[in-house]
Amino acid sequence: MTNYPKIIIDSYTGYWNYLKGEILNPSWHNYFYWLIGLSLFCWTLEIIFPWRKNQSILRKDFFLDGFYMFFNFFLFSLVGYNALSNVGVQAFNDFLSLFGIRNLVAINVQSWPVWSQLLVMLLVKDFVDWNVHRILHRVPWLWEFHKVHHSVEEMGFAAHLRYHWMETLVYRTFEYLPLAMIGFGIQDFIIVHIFAVAIGHLNHSNVKISWGPLKYILNSPEMHIWHHAKQIPSKYGVNYGITFSFWDYLFKTVYWPRSGRDEQLGFDRSEFFPNTFFKQILHFKNNQSS
Repeated sequence: MTNYPKIIIDSYTGYWNYLKGEILNPSWHNYFYWLIGLSLFCWTLEIIFPWRKNQSILRKDFFLDGFYMFFNFFLFSLVGYNALSNVGVQAFNDFLSLFGIRNLVAINVQSWPVWSQLLVMLLVKDFVDWNVHRILHRVPWLWEFHKVHHSVEEMGFAAHLRYHWMETLVYRTFEYLPLAMIGFGIQDFIIVHIFAVAIGHLNHSNVKISWGPLKYILNSPEMHIWHHAKQIPSKYGVNYGITFSFWDYLFKTVYWPRSGRDEQLGFDRSEFFPNTFFKQILHFKNNQSS
């Protein structure tokens, strides 16, 4: 019988040791310093090549978003997500074992070249995330959590990781099954993760990036600004792309009428939304008309 209390205890101690190792032992596999490095790089671009030149270097909510970055990337797992996740995965596997299912792998790609494994992982993850993002806008009670991200009034790189902790649960839950069914044999998932974080940081940065023809493949600040615009033609949002833009072109959810540099950001009555971390993560209003 599975010892769930031991899983919880091991999760806390294991993640605490992992986090200490991340900070005290820098390496190229180290998420902590990758996040700092990418953030400094994007902030430098914002300082040297600002798209909105009248926006302060320390824009509105700069430090709030900085805290969100480290909370959502590291502290939330320490608070409890890592233990909850490990218990959830084990409970799911125990449930499957009742039916004699020991392995979820349906497509084993371990024999594929590493580059193709990485590409498939990135595409599968991003397509799932695109759909989850769309759901966050269409399901009223999920939209109430997603409002935290859309409460940003001035865009900057750190706005990328301003989101409610509930979003982590939703995204990871939807990602688990499709990724578990693909038998990845690589250890370097960090490559996929860091690439996605880098594009996400850039998409929210106060810079203008012209991808040229690649705009039909990769998301950009010019495209993503319309996702955050207060006035859009759809009640449920536009431009849901996380890393790739082609999902929006493919499923006709793209909206890019002109330069959105000076568009007002937010949502209806966002000026009344809480403006501190604890008030935001505790906020929930079941408003079906939002």
